[in-house]
Amino acid sequence: MTRTVPTYELYGERTGNAPDFWLHCETIPSRSSLHRYEIGVHRHESFFQILYISAGSGDALFGNERLTLSPSAVVTVPPALGHGFRFSRDIDGYVFTMLASHLRLAGAARRFAAEPRVTPLDPGDPDGAFVLSTLERLAAEWTGRRSGRTDLMEAYLACVLALTARLWSRNDPAEGAGETARRMEHLNGLIQQHFRSQKPANFYAQELGISPTHLNRIVKAATGMTAHAYIGRKLVDEARRELVFTETPAQEIGLRLGFADPAYFSRYFLRETGETPRAFRLAERARLAAQSSE
Repeated sequence: MTRTVPTYELYGERTGNAPDFWLHCETIPSRSSLHRYEIGVHRHESFFQILYISAGSGDALFGNERLTLSPSAVVTVPPALGHGFRFSRDIDGYVFTMLASHLRLAGAARRFAAEPRVTPLDPGDPDGAFVLSTLERLAAEWTGRRSGRTDLMEAYLACVLALTARLWSRNDPAEGAGETARRMEHLNGLIQQHFRSQKPANFYAQELGISPTHLNRIVKAATGMTAHAYIGRKLVDEARRELVFTETPAQEIGLRLGFADPAYFSRYFLRETGETPRAFRLAERARLAAQSSE
């Protein structure tokens, strides 16, 4: 026997009338607490939903797929999709329910909104922080009922969905590969420009407009290294090049690379390569000489 998934206007509500609103907002606990924090599988024929998880935890069920919820995250649910939720008792955040016909989406945002998603938000990332603050503004605007409210809410929703689609693409292997390549190309240019100043990973994250955590994730995915190690490798590679192909003393090479203390440069090079600068220079020159004589 096939189980029929009930169709609701909102959670647990059935109406035969056409909806008289295009957007509704409420806190997650205000309704889920009435159902012991568990919302059974249901669907909304005409509505698109955004859940903002700001605290607590839970699970989202989309068809046969169950996804974990943790703060901070955005859950997007397209219309006519069977879905359910189970929340912890300390859950907090908002549910925004809007007429799907009222959404004006195009391109990546439209493709993103066509499937159910759970998108983590990093408050340290500029885009993630903007989505978080915009959702808070959207909830306040819906509650406040001040002049210009509709225009502002439409603008907020468009920003939220466009930026959440961008954030999703960063974490999706298929969609994010191009974005990762572009970030790495930009990072390599910045490292080439600043590596002699020994800028930390936080500096490069700021220049790229992303959080240090996100920078580390991108570099790790592309190279298997941490951002700190990847940036430091440029220093070592440049030191190797100068030791082999120039007559510049090791102390001066260290100074050029931003090491004020020659002894520290020597220790750093030893730690990274297993050899002192002098030993590396002698060994590499001997190896190159042997190759050229063959």
